[in-house]
Amino acid sequence: MSKIIYTSLFIFSLISTKFSAQYQPKSMSPSDLNKAHEWVNKTYNSLSQDEKLGQLFIIALYTNKGEGYINEVRNIVLKDKIGGLILMQDDAAREINLVNEFQQKSKVPLIIGMDAEWGLYQRIATAHKFPWAITLGAIQDKSLIHQMSAKIAEDCKRMGINWDFAPVVDVNTNPNNPIIGNRSFGSEVPNVISSALAYSNGLQDNNILAAIKHFPGHGDTNTDSHLDLPVVSHKIDRLNAVELAPFKALMNKGIGGVMVAHLYVPNLESGKGIPASVSKNIITGLLKENLGYKGLIITDALNMGAVANKYKPGELDAMAFEAGNDIMLFSQGVAEGKRLIQNAIENGKIPQSRVEESVKKILLTKYFLGLDSYTPRNPQNINNDLNNDSHKALVQNLYSNALTLLKDDKKLLPLRKDETIYYVPLEEAPFQTFADRLGSKVILKKADEINTIPANSTVIVGFHKDNSTAYKPYKISDASKKVLANLSKNQNIILNVFGSAYALKDINISNISTVLISYENNDDSMNATADALQGKTKIWGRLPVLVNDNLKAGMGMDLEATDSSSNPVIFTTTSK
Repeated sequence: MSKIIYTSLFIFSLISTKFSAQYQPKSMSPSDLNKAHEWVNKTYNSLSQDEKLGQLFIIALYTNKGEGYINEVRNIVLKDKIGGLILMQDDAAREINLVNEFQQKSKVPLIIGMDAEWGLYQRIATAHKFPWAITLGAIQDKSLIHQMSAKIAEDCKRMGINWDFAPVVDVNTNPNNPIIGNRSFGSEVPNVISSALAYSNGLQDNNILAAIKHFPGHGDTNTDSHLDLPVVSHKIDRLNAVELAPFKALMNKGIGGVMVAHLYVPNLESGKGIPASVSKNIITGLLKENLGYKGLIITDALNMGAVANKYKPGELDAMAFEAGNDIMLFSQGVAEGKRLIQNAIENGKIPQSRVEESVKKILLTKYFLGLDSYTPRNPQNINNDLNNDSHKALVQNLYSNALTLLKDDKKLLPLRKDETIYYVPLEEAPFQTFADRLGSKVILKKADEINTIPANSTVIVGFHKDNSTAYKPYKISDASKKVLANLSKNQNIILNVFGSAYALKDINISNISTVLISYENNDDSMNATADALQGKTKIWGRLPVLVNDNLKAGMGMDLEATDSSSNPVIFTTTSK
């Protein structure tokens, strides 16, 4: 490490707090802790060296890749005595059956993880989708985020999942970020911290482990690390103030895991092109020693192009462990990784104490998560259990609380019941749910019919963006911009963005009376928005990101509810 980096990290250590505790349930008594450590020591001492090394690895389990693939996973679980699985796509019942099988055959119960940032829907299409982090970042009552992640924890428990690899605490300061974007709580550090803490506590208060990611900060990148290695070239002062700030603030809150990104950060790592996930300077030097983090440190998925294109399977795992990671996620070479780690131990490159440190941390976490004994899950009715009215009610409330009113110059909201309202849906995504919820008094007009709308009418213009994944483009087409500009010449416009707030980055809203951000385009979001427009719910969200010089983070207006009816009748929209 260069002298400059040593000096920077030394300064950094002086202004940081020495964080300590790893996750443990809040109800733990001293006698409970003694029992936990007794179980850890007894279990650790019962393991062979090969079994100890196996605890360091988590591999993926898909159910959409065929029985041949599943047999490969089965063989790795049984032969290599791995520590856990990450559940991927897509059959919940099949996953439960396989997890039951593997748990019963494992000497040490497996920790079961999933990327479930917006709920199990992220991997299981039959589950109910929760809002993305960018939507949650607009919510002012952070207890609602706690409610959401508590519900996700309930769904995880139903599946036998112990670890939700969430939340993302990257500060999204780059609107063109191709991989974080909607997954971030926003561009402002305090909001990211408060939102992420609520999310993490909702999980861990219900005995599901959280993992803050992607250390040391993936928010200002323009490369997808699934494909190539992003570079974060900021100086140390900026890294401290923005990228690292949420991790520093959250590490003393008992959050169980930190996931390390595949990023090259030259001001933290002097070795040219070395990803953070295999950097001893960043993981051991900064995260463990300077920040004093004692929880589980896990790599981002090792099949991602940023590292998989550069290092061989097994070699990559051994490098990641030597750098200071406790767990290698999505390993592509367990047997070779174990062999290379053992060689490094025998050659004195890695001390055996590193294995003991990591394995005992893993075992202690497993005990705290109740994995000292495994109770099989029942796959019956799983799809309904993951997607029912309890999910719908919670999710619509979240979208309702996120709605952000940026301006309402002519006081067009809430919609007047005695006024004819026109609705013009634009862009590429579905809109009918929104139209139906608005009711039959709202007249739908296509883009080529706007000349038939009487002058000085109230017209809702909906930008309905494709939100089928979190990574879809948010930009508005030139054709839609032209329609909006033409309408704004002689109509009273309510512009409703069913997509990222960044969609307004290059939209001229100076002649538009009313602008509302709904953040996403799905049934729950559209229903919540229609209710709010009709005065059934309060609007009080705040913009979580800096969009441009005129639309800054924190902007938003309150609009009180005026209609107390909670179960609006859904009418069929007419087109004239």
